Amino acid sequence: MYSFEQLKIFVTVCECGSFSAAARKLKRAQSGVSQSVANLEVAINQELFLRDKNIPRLTSNGQALLPIAKSILNQQQYFDQKVESLDNSIENELVIAIDECLVSQSILKVLSMMAEQFPTTHFEVITASTYDIEELVRSSKAHVGIIFSDGELKEDMDFFTLGQTRFLYVTSPTHPLANLTVVRDSDLKMHRQIVHRNATQKELWFSYGISSKFWYANRHDMLAKLASQGTGWALIPDEMAVPFIAQGELVHLPVAHEIDGWLTTNGCLVSRCHSSGPVLERLLEALKFT
Repeated sequence: MYSFEQLKIFVTVCECGSFSAAARKLKRAQSGVSQSVANLEVAINQELFLRDKNIPRLTSNGQALLPIAKSILNQQQYFDQKVESLDNSIENELVIAIDECLVSQSILKVLSMMAEQFPTTHFEVITASTYDIEELVRSSKAHVGIIFSDGELKEDMDFFTLGQTRFLYVTSPTHPLANLTVVRDSDLKMHRQIVHRNATQKELWFSYGISSKFWYANRHDMLAKLASQGTGWALIPDEMAVPFIAQGELVHLPVAHEIDGWLTTNGCLVSRCHSSGPVLERLLEALKFT
């Protein structure tokens, strides 16, 4: 019967290109490495290397078995990591809900870092609207929620601020509002507004409907696409608006009372229904520095 150690030596020889190089990497005697490979060949009744030259060359059977050996070793490593995580009380799963407008490069870098540091923890990332995320955290369906903050104290959840997001008033270049040098509330109210509203018909406190005519969508990227077709005007995050503006599909409206757009705070909700383990603690620490 072959062993994990024999498979490891076999793979190392393939990666290093020779028995001597593999011996140096494994800090073993070359004779021991050669004997281990020979024992593996006997155990599986297959010739893995051609030894007619100084540099060992894989046989066709060896080439077929190499990726399987690597896979077995990866699974063994994962198994060992999982056992270690159970001993250290590392969480098996973490659910993170993020407002679709707040999926930034800095957030993605944090998630990538978490994947490297905690390879045995299963992460579920959910994108939704702020109000839906609040409910996910409140009902214990998410450990963490990244949302737009309304400034109200959440008695059943913890919260800390992450930063601010700028929203711009936009519409199509062919829309009548695009011709105005200054846009006033009375002008906005005369034209159709495309309003962000979640599945339970809740509107964000800073982008609620003020016009006499409305269309609704539950994603800001859909607001942007509808506005670019001349359907109406909308308030969307500047990062989402900039590519449309650069391509000439949207224009930024110079609204009189908010020439530079609307700044709103975003932050992180943390459920109090889940015990705080090392994965959650590391995630929160990383988010505070995004």
